[in-house]
Amino acid sequence: MNHRKIPVSHLHRHKERTLTVGGPLPSPYLAGLTMHADLDAFRKPHEQLEALTEIADLPEGRVITALDGTTVVGYVTFHYPDEQELWSQGGMKDLIELGAVEVADDYRGSGLAKLLIASAFEREQLENCIVFTTEYYWHWDLKGSGLDVWAYRHMMEKLMKTVDMVWYATDDPEICSHPANCLMVRIGKEVPVSSQEAFDRVRFRQRFMY
Repeated sequence: MNHRKIPVSHLHRHKERTLTVGGPLPSPYLAGLTMHADLDAFRKPHEQLEALTEIADLPEGRVITALDGTTVVGYVTFHYPDEQELWSQGGMKDLIELGAVEVADDYRGSGLAKLLIASAFEREQLENCIVFTTEYYWHWDLKGSGLDVWAYRHMMEKLMKTVDMVWYATDDPEICSHPANCLMVRIGKEVPVSSQEAFDRVRFRQRFMY
């Protein structure tokens, strides 16, 4: 499937700094950047930068970054669900996971996460895809944000709704393991009904098991 990758770029003002927000970035460019020390929600910063370059190399992968000079201070990733995840079982070529969104502590509060995600959807790049994200409370920065799980969940839902992602029901065991976890989905306007039906079978596995 042709996953459109049309580079976009924005300037974003944060405190006295001008940041560059854009992508999708190619892996050689990413490899020459430095990761901010606070970007450690998923793995150590240098390991996360390696992961971003690997995602950028994937045919469907896309990495949108916020740069302060040559330092990555925020990013969002898109890719197929991991083969070990239940979400990959449908073998759908138009199902893309919004895998991670992270902003360094000192750069929060100015709408940077919103701009990162919005940039990925510009120019109808993802209208031929179903984009989903799985929100798990154990990935949330509750300590750094000072929010409880429900306030953080509301914040993440509000963020995803800025690109028309909405809550979808599912019987996925990981999501059902805690009431604050949730599935957010955006179905592009060019996605055929057959793909929407296939996604229903993926998100309700128990219902379709015989």
